[in-house]
Amino acid sequence: MITGIKNIAVLGSTGSIGTQTLDIIEEYPGKFKASVLTARRNWELLARQARKFRPSKVVISDPLSYPKLKDALSDLPIEVALGADEIASAAALPEVDVVVTAMVGYSGLLPTVAAIKAGKTIALANKETLVVAGEIITGMLKESKSEIVPVDSEHSAIFQCLVGEKKSQARKILLTASGGPFRKFSAEMLEKVTVADALNHPNWQMGAKVTIDSASMMNKGFEMIEARWLFNCPPANIEIVVHPQSIIHSMVEFVDGSIKAQLGVPDMHLPIRYALGYPERLSTDKPGLSLSQYSNLTFEAPDYQKFPLLQFAFDAIHAGGNMPCILNAANERGVASFLNGKIKFTDMPRLVEYTMSHTPLIASPSLEDLVATNSEALAVADQWLSNIF
Repeated sequence: MITGIKNIAVLGSTGSIGTQTLDIIEEYPGKFKASVLTARRNWELLARQARKFRPSKVVISDPLSYPKLKDALSDLPIEVALGADEIASAAALPEVDVVVTAMVGYSGLLPTVAAIKAGKTIALANKETLVVAGEIITGMLKESKSEIVPVDSEHSAIFQCLVGEKKSQARKILLTASGGPFRKFSAEMLEKVTVADALNHPNWQMGAKVTIDSASMMNKGFEMIEARWLFNCPPANIEIVVHPQSIIHSMVEFVDGSIKAQLGVPDMHLPIRYALGYPERLSTDKPGLSLSQYSNLTFEAPDYQKFPLLQFAFDAIHAGGNMPCILNAANERGVASFLNGKIKFTDMPRLVEYTMSHTPLIASPSLEDLVATNSEALAVADQWLSNIF
């Protein structure tokens, strides 16, 4: 157990989870230090963060942003590096104690692999890592001293419900979903939603990619796959429950019929604080949950017909092999195309279904196979996109 200040590598420090992680690091200056910060292309915010937190190293993925970042930090003793390989290397630096994987999408996979090989504690916010390579990652964890503490609010809730329990006595995971902004929309209404509509989440403030995934319920499909690997739980024992208030973050049902739930305000600072402090719970003066304010908590079943991406996630995990990787790649392309105004909201599942049915299945893929699958699935998705223009 680390008893001094924990050195934190924040991978994706300029995104929603990354900036909130820095809030927590700032809240507890005697416990945490931001020793590595990385970003994709937002060099201006990364430079401001570096000036404030004084990490030993910053890395940016975008070659065009690199010289601007390097110049902006030229007067400080901070190493400035470029590229995905440098991000993976930064995650494995000897001085790093905890790696927060807050990168979006497939890009989080290889840095997580590097962190596991280096035996780091991983505060996992990048669900795509386990979606794409869950079996490989869990196999690597068995051979490493590395430990994953989930940051997603739902997986943090499940993790907390299982602390002190025998996992063999857990019967079912009840994975809650807000239902997003379109929970009550008809199929006809979904055909007309705009990007602005989809980005207007009723409960959570998140990055654009995650917010779109929440609106389509793809996010919940990814979380189901992630839960399957994090908690060694068969998909048949994971039930999706729509809970519009987002106060119960998830639940676990045990063999005696009892159910444990974790409740809290819909604020990502809570699971981030828990992950960074684990196994200690960190005291805070931030406002807590007022149950009188949320006296009406409701639950309903998801509509798999209206939100087919959720069903595709179950199809992908049942198919196994590289199919979840194909699912993720197709969805990444679909979300980007929707955000760029190239396709409709309802085109995203059509693109994903096409890509899943036209990319070869590999039953037992290696990590190299998954890297190749990601590229191949993106090419198949691009073929579908070219056919509709």
